[in-house]
Amino acid sequence: MEFVRLLLAFVLPPASVYIQFGINKHFWFNCLLTLLGFVPGVLHAIYVMASRRPGLARLP
Repeated sequence: MEFVRLLLAFVLPPASVYIQFGINKHFWFNCLLTLLGFVPGVLHAIYVMASRRPGLARLP
């Protein structure tokens, strides 16, 4: 599954963040970065996937 998220990070960055965390602040921030420029969206998606385990952002 991690390979799929990594592949999606290069093709459609918000989708990879959505698969890992769902709709939260990371998803919306990645959407904004992707709209402003594709490369910042890709970099943020890779950073979020590398620095946080799945489901960790859902904790209060």
